Amino acid sequence: MEKWWWFLALLLLIAIPTEAGINVGGGVGVNVGPIGGGGVWIGGGINNGNGNPPVPSGSSPSGLERAFTALQAWKSAISDDPSKILDSWVGPNVCSYKGVFCSPDSQEVTGIDLNHANLKGNLVQELSLLSQLSLIHLNSNRFSGQIPETLRDLTALQELDLSNNDFSGSFPTVTLQIPNLIYLDLRYNSFSGTIPGELFNQKLDAIFLNNNNFEGEIPESLGNSQASVINFANNQFTGNLPASFGFMGTKLKEILFLNNQLTGCIPEGVGIFTDVKVFDASHNSLMGHLPDTISCLEEIEVLNLAHNELSGVLPDLVCSLKSLENLTVAYNFFSGFSQECTKLPDRNVWFDFSLNCIPGRNMQRPQPECSLIPGGGLNCLRIPGSKPLVCGSRYPSSSP
Repeated sequence: MEKWWWFLALLLLIAIPTEAGINVGGGVGVNVGPIGGGGVWIGGGINNGNGNPPVPSGSSPSGLERAFTALQAWKSAISDDPSKILDSWVGPNVCSYKGVFCSPDSQEVTGIDLNHANLKGNLVQELSLLSQLSLIHLNSNRFSGQIPETLRDLTALQELDLSNNDFSGSFPTVTLQIPNLIYLDLRYNSFSGTIPGELFNQKLDAIFLNNNNFEGEIPESLGNSQASVINFANNQFTGNLPASFGFMGTKLKEILFLNNQLTGCIPEGVGIFTDVKVFDASHNSLMGHLPDTISCLEEIEVLNLAHNELSGVLPDLVCSLKSLENLTVAYNFFSGFSQECTKLPDRNVWFDFSLNCIPGRNMQRPQPECSLIPGGGLNCLRIPGSKPLVCGSRYPSSSP
C-alpha cells in the first residue's frame, strides 16, 4: 500500500507546472488565435513592460495588432464622447470600430473618419503605428494640444483634415514631413504665428489655412505651389501679395486672400500663367490700379475685390472676361468703368460697383471721400502698355 502512495505523489509532482506563464499588469491578455501570422489580444490594460499588447514569441505584430495598440491609446486620451462613438472601440476587431476603415482584406487600417463626432481630447503619438493609413478626417470635434511629431512616419497618409477643432500654437511643421500628403486642412482652429515658406514647396493639392490667427507676410515661395486650391481667408496676414502669385501655373483654380490686412498693389503678373476660376482678395487694404494682366484670367468665374482702396477706371479688359459670373468691386475708389462693364447685367453677370466714386451712378461714396484717393503716391510696377499682352497660360510650354 505504501508503494502506491509514493507513485501517486510522483504523478502529482509531474503534473504541477514550474512557472505560471501568465503576465498580469493593468488587465489580462487573452490570445484568441492567429490572424495574419500573429495573435489577437483582448484587453485594455495588457502589460508587456511598455503598455502595448504582448506579441507572441518569435513573431512581429500584425497591422491589426498595431492598430489595436494605437486606437486603444487614442481612446484613453479622449475625455468626452457625447455621441458614444467610442463605445464600439472594444476588442481586437478594429475593423468594426465606428469611424475606422480597413483594407479590402481587413489586414490594415487605411482610414479614420470621425467628422462631426464632437470628441474632446488629444492626438497621441501611437497613431504612427497605423502605417497604412491614407486619410485622417477629424472635422468638427474638440481636439486640442500638439500635433504629434510621430505623424511624419505615416508614409501612406494623403489626406489630413484637422479643421474646426481647438488646436493652437504655431504652424504644425510636422505636416510638412508627411511625404505623400496632398490635402492639408487646418481651417477653423487657433493656430498663430507665421507660416513657413516650405509649405508651398510641397506637392500639396489643397491647402486650407483660413479662420486661424496666422500673421506676417505670405511667403514669396507661394509661386512654387502645385495646389489647385489655397485659402488664406480670415487671418491676420500683412504685407503685399507675393509677386510670384501670378506665376503659379495652370493647376491653380481657387485662391482666397479675403479678410486679412494685405496692402500694396495687385501684382502685375497676376493671371499671366494661371487658369484660376475664383480670386477673392476682398476686405484688405490693396491700392492702386488693376493690372491689365487680369485680362489673362480667361477662366475666372468669381472676381471679388470689394472693400479695398483700389482706384482708377475699371477697364474693358476686366469686364470682357468671357467666363465671369460674379464681379464685385464695391467699397473702393474707382472713378469709372468702361462701356463693356455696362453690358455685364445683360450677360447675367453679377456686377456690384456700389460705394465707389463713379459720377452719375447711384449708391456711390459722398464727394468728400472721393477728393483724396488712397495710395495716390503708390508706385505699382507695370508692364509697358506699348507692348502686346501675352498670357503665358495659353502656351503650355512656357514657364515663368
